[in-house]
Amino acid sequence: MSKEPDPVDEIDALRAQEYDLLAAVLGRAPAPDLITALQGLDGDASPLGQAHAALGRAARETDPRAVGRDYFALFIGVGRGLIMPYASYYLTGFLNERPLARVRQDFAALGLERDPGSSEPEDHAATLLEVMANLAARRLPAEDGADHRFFERHLKPWIGRFFTDVAAQAATPFYRAVGELGEVFTTVETEAFAMEA
Repeated sequence: MSKEPDPVDEIDALRAQEYDLLAAVLGRAPAPDLITALQGLDGDASPLGQAHAALGRAARETDPRAVGRDYFALFIGVGRGLIMPYASYYLTGFLNERPLARVRQDFAALGLERDPGSSEPEDHAATLLEVMANLAARRLPAEDGADHRFFERHLKPWIGRFFTDVAAQAATPFYRAVGELGEVFTTVETEAFAMEA
């Protein structure tokens, strides 16, 4: 008889929502309904709460077409975007290097396969954040602490710089707020994981 997974605690559920949100706005230009949903974001006086409030404000004041253009300029571009959202690029200066091989190795261990319809390498920021959401929410069969190990191995070495670059390079308040939220949230995660060690 297989053991039922432990229920997800409230903190892990909130972490998963945060990862899902960041993956959604980095994986593709947000659809108008997502921008509308984000307009309701608000927050408290904590750094994370203030980052949520800033993203909610930006969503309320934005034009979805401008956000789409900003997404294109940041991550796709003509030839290439302003920012290369890949672990390999941030860690080595090149695409498809050893960090991608490590991601593929860990994906295989988790039973994950690349979507055949996707042209993106698996070390894209949105993909890694989506996997973190699934690990935090226990939607993937993985041992305790798998989210910590995955974060340390595949996100901690570069994701903070990536979000700093998004905030600095964005042409819209929306993506500046996304970058700032990502910076704050991944700093919180880094500090929380350090306390567990």
